[in-house]
Amino acid sequence: MAAILVFAAPPAAHAQQAAGERPEVAAAAQAVGDKVVAWRRDIHAHPELGNRETRTAALVADHLRALGLEPKTGIATTGVTAVLKGGRPGPRIALRADMDALPVTERTDVPFASKVTTTFRGQQTGVMHACGHDAHTSVLMGVAEALVAMKDELPGEVMFIFQPAEEGPPDGEEGGAEEMLAQGIFSDFKPEAVFGLHVFSTLGAGRIGVHAGPTMAASDRFNIVVKGRQTHGSRPWGGIDPVVAAADLIGTAQTVVSRRQDISKQPVVLSFGAINGGIRYNIIPDQVEMVGTIRTFDEDMRQGVFADLKNVAEKVAQAHGATAVAQVPDTKGNPVTVNDPALTARMLPSLQKVVGADNVVDPGLTMGAEDFSFYAREVPGLFFFVGATPRDQDPKTAPSNHSPEFFLDESALDIGVRALLQVSLDYLNDPPRS
Repeated sequence: MAAILVFAAPPAAHAQQAAGERPEVAAAAQAVGDKVVAWRRDIHAHPELGNRETRTAALVADHLRALGLEPKTGIATTGVTAVLKGGRPGPRIALRADMDALPVTERTDVPFASKVTTTFRGQQTGVMHACGHDAHTSVLMGVAEALVAMKDELPGEVMFIFQPAEEGPPDGEEGGAEEMLAQGIFSDFKPEAVFGLHVFSTLGAGRIGVHAGPTMAASDRFNIVVKGRQTHGSRPWGGIDPVVAAADLIGTAQTVVSRRQDISKQPVVLSFGAINGGIRYNIIPDQVEMVGTIRTFDEDMRQGVFADLKNVAEKVAQAHGATAVAQVPDTKGNPVTVNDPALTARMLPSLQKVVGADNVVDPGLTMGAEDFSFYAREVPGLFFFVGATPRDQDPKTAPSNHSPEFFLDESALDIGVRALLQVSLDYLNDPPRS
């Protein structure tokens, strides 16, 4: 969809108040809407990778200070938090947004497309908000402004969490939600519930997706190095070919899912994402390195895949006369993201009030992963999806999150603000009864 068609009628013309939506929510979204769009476009044009979100964090912190809050900065490298104390007694909640971008070269035609480049894992690449974290950050900035404006009548307290490195910190560094918690953000302020959202290409604009219980998969990264012996390409018998061994390994590894795991119980995904080996067409190299991801919903299945993949790597390499060093996993992964069933049931009507009951759908299990899972292990959590694909485009064929052509219909920003506000105000004014 050409950008001019979208930006000729930007979402300054916000949606009318939905039936049952709090009037203060509609008014607040209208008041902050243009700012949210402007912040999102600015952040989109200046993306930063995980643990490097210095400009974004400064933008957030300056905004929170201007609202009269006292942000804490530098948490888990670049994270920012602030607590709003309402004028009336009530519960505590936390609202979370992620700030980091991806090593993706943007291929959209929006006027604020990223031109940023960097070196990632030794390769030159562009940097892009290809997953929508620019939207999440902007939405939460708008929600913070709206809630501060309601401070005197607001019951309870709200922690705003602006988190770095949701996509994972750089190699050798700590980061993300787990590190935010390790540095104590829930030590002095322990919320009763935590809420977050994610714009999603598989939903059309105007829709919200929410699923109770296990929602997003556990994600783990693996690294396998197949070691052979270098030789001239014309004399393969003079060495040990790690390329052929790696190719056999990749094919055989698919049986870990198709023949070793009971996928009638829960889905499992094992994908290779990068293969590097050799530098010249007529040289068989010493080694080939492969990295990839494992997605699971069951802890026993997760551990089974780890063991099976390591076994396949070592034994297949051995069959070719090579060796394999298999780190499975090679870093700490994200656990399953679980939406607390009681909290989800309690807040479902709040989401329905924003877009209408017919536009709130259950997307089922999502193989994507989120480190929001760490917060939801500490306190009951609710994580929902906001449709990002323009209404005249089929979400099934739209460029996905993480695509260089990922495109956000900016009406999702208005819905994100309204949904997060409605959920927050409904919870604070009428928390679940124990």
